[in-house]
Amino acid sequence: MGYSKEERVHNVFEKISDKYDVMNSIISFQRHKAWRKDTMKRMNVQPGSAALDVCCGTADWTVALSHAVGSKGKVVGLDFSRNMLKIGEQKVANLQLKNIELVHGNAMELPFADNTFDYVTIGFGLRNVPDYLQVLCEMCRVVKPGGKVVCLETSQPTMFGFRQIYYLYFQYIMPFLGKLFAKSYKEYSWLQESAKDFPGRKELVQMFEQAGLENIKVKAYTGGVAAMHLGYKPISK
Repeated sequence: MGYSKEERVHNVFEKISDKYDVMNSIISFQRHKAWRKDTMKRMNVQPGSAALDVCCGTADWTVALSHAVGSKGKVVGLDFSRNMLKIGEQKVANLQLKNIELVHGNAMELPFADNTFDYVTIGFGLRNVPDYLQVLCEMCRVVKPGGKVVCLETSQPTMFGFRQIYYLYFQYIMPFLGKLFAKSYKEYSWLQESAKDFPGRKELVQMFEQAGLENIKVKAYTGGVAAMHLGYKPISK
């Protein structure tokens, strides 16, 4: 009997948690930090706000949001991998950040009331969930009217040549790097599968709209290998 996507992803992240941060930098050639920094600039996070980081992993984006909302703000990071959260908890403790709460939970069924957060983010996690639209609907549900839902994720490059190189890299080189640096060929092979099957930018815009978001902004990064989608919850909702 085969594993469900959820079980498979959970196993992957439980196994690679201790090498996840290092591998992220190697795989993206450190670009993921620049993509997140630019996304944060576009989000224009206000001090004193409440933010939720879904599929927070080792809490890098959670920490960035914590700095942005300041001591009067509050950030919750949620992930279903306890091992990833342990790394995040250590990070938060080392930085002595008092405005972060890390929660073990499922993105498909967020354990928060409607209209709770000013910002809800998901960074390189949407491609790993069983149902993209369900998670976006949940993110839309818990964000306040007028609040922002933001996804930073791998995308599908459209430029000919670049697209072929991208798929070659993801299919062969990334799993090899996973084996070399993290002793996890199988796990990094899964990550390339999930990136390859993820919707393109236009399809994701449609999903944002289906989830009930409006005024959607899209920004592609590094030839389209990653993209930011930012949508607003209608005030009337």
